[in-house]
Amino acid sequence: MSAETQQALTDITTATMRILDGWKLETAEMQEILCMPNDVRARSFRRFRDGAVAFPNDPVVLRRAQYLLRIADSLRTSYPRNPEYSNHWIRRPHRRFGRRTPLAIILGHGESGLIAVLSELDCTFSWDLTGSSIAGRCS
Repeated sequence: MSAETQQALTDITTATMRILDGWKLETAEMQEILCMPNDVRARSFRRFRDGAVAFPNDPVVLRRAQYLLRIADSLRTSYPRNPEYSNHWIRRPHRRFGRRTPLAIILGHGESGLIAVLSELDCTFSWDLTGSSIAGRCS
């Protein structure tokens, strides 16, 4: 693996861990959300936080990390004057989720839960998911 790829993995790892720590999750919840391979132990998460070790170069883990990064970015955009609210929002019941919290949706539905929460926050992501194209309508 190239040094650039390794640095990118390390950056994704530390940014994702900041998000998960901000949400005050237990290590088991982090493992579940990221769908970590069975050989990644709970003690590895301390090393992930420190940037000493990067997430495994696993497409499932990295895709889920990207969803988390996009969720956090969407929350920053939605609540630019109150960055702490994003950590609160994830634990508040939401009417579009049947009064369940976004975190409950993520934990209960895995990757589809991440997609549902991101779709709620980012209409462009939702638009892209449907395969919609503005080009076909405007020509």
